[in-house]
Amino acid sequence: MPCPTLPARFVPSRIPLLANSLLSAALCLATAVCAHAQGGSQTGDESWTSTRENSALNINPSRTTESHSKSGNRTVDKQRVEALSPNGGYQPLSETETETIQVNDTTTRTVVRTYQWNANGQRTLTRVSEEDARTAANGNAHVERKISAADVNGSFQVIQREVADTKKSGSGVEETKTTIYKRDNNGGLSPAAQTQEIKTQAGENKIDVKRTTLGPDGNGSMKVSGVSESTINSDGNNRTTEERVSTPDLDGRLQENLRTVSKEVQSPAGEKRSTVESYDGGTQLSQRVTTVQKNGPGGEVSEEQVEQLNLGNPSDGTKVTGRTKYVVKYAGPGTQHSRTNEIRDANGNYHVVSVETQKSTQPLAPPAPPKSDAPPPPVKP
Repeated sequence: MPCPTLPARFVPSRIPLLANSLLSAALCLATAVCAHAQGGSQTGDESWTSTRENSALNINPSRTTESHSKSGNRTVDKQRVEALSPNGGYQPLSETETETIQVNDTTTRTVVRTYQWNANGQRTLTRVSEEDARTAANGNAHVERKISAADVNGSFQVIQREVADTKKSGSGVEETKTTIYKRDNNGGLSPAAQTQEIKTQAGENKIDVKRTTLGPDGNGSMKVSGVSESTINSDGNNRTTEERVSTPDLDGRLQENLRTVSKEVQSPAGEKRSTVESYDGGTQLSQRVTTVQKNGPGGEVSEEQVEQLNLGNPSDGTKVTGRTKYVVKYAGPGTQHSRTNEIRDANGNYHVVSVETQKSTQPLAPPAPPKSDAPPPPVKP
């Protein structure tokens, strides 16, 4: 099952609604647990299933069923989303099937098929993504992806194509150039966006990352639409990341309008604490998200707290507006998950807005306690 990822963005905005904050919180927590699970993945043939039920305030309850199977060089992941029907049962809405084939030591082919159910209850193929990724011995990589969609007549046509090339140099510099082509009015594919990301090993425990995004200027050329610059420092179990995002003003001059500072600390006992602070205009603290993750012999617990700026009275600073609790229990060969999202009203009382439960047969062994004498981990972008 692919881990959830957040898309790169270059037009930052303050997040006034708690729902968006809770969604980000849920994605971060899910990513952490997914990374943990994949860290203990097995080789050879394997399979597991997972069922997740979600009940949110003023939203129809839903159920997500996932399955994973691996045989030889072929892996298949399926995800089906169902919603509660008027008669009380669940009816399917969509299904995604991801097939990954390890063609050889350097080439991987991935095909993602998306299905939807029509008014007659029939499953129809609506979208196909095909990706070929090749990696050379020197670390250079080339990825091509094309996305096809069905039109009103059920015929498929390519609507988007992506090409990404990564080159590494001996000086600790890695550069990735990506171009996205989308269908134009003439029925062809034209460049719609370009990105250039440069990662530089600036020291033993420091990495600098600069990502530049370009978009069409309306005259057949590309112009800069945003720049993101990050610095990652790692010292043992501590990690600090500072990111600055700039976008052009009306005159085309880049102006910094968002700064994010992330700090991650792990104690000798294995407790992980992270804090992410977002500053609008680079100076005004608008949001702080604090996460504490504790591991035990029977599972792990992550608690996340969201603080946001009072837009009516910015001078009051931030206040707690919501919290999320994510619990993972080791249940025999699999796991049991639960996530509860709460918002805080003007009187300081918390109200549950969504509850999610999940059962999985995916093997997940409890994490081993960290060794105090272990060498610091290498810096990873």
